[in-house]
Amino acid sequence: MNKLCKALLKLFGILFAANALLFVVFFFDLDGKLLFNVVEPFLKRHYDNMKREDVLKMPYEMDKFPKY
Repeated sequence: MNKLCKALLKLFGILFAANALLFVVFFFDLDGKLLFNVVEPFLKRHYDNMKREDVLKMPYEMDKFPKY
């Protein structure tokens, strides 16, 4: 019985710590700050440097598909 009680207390402690961590992330909007400060600049650098071709300037032919 003593081992079961200790195991349950450990489980509740782990669950409480996880809940507290998730509350801190939610309360301070840490996920939004991570997305805004880290992910968005990375994606902007990546997609702004992509080569884009103007599809409207390509010749139109009935039997061929354009290369995008």
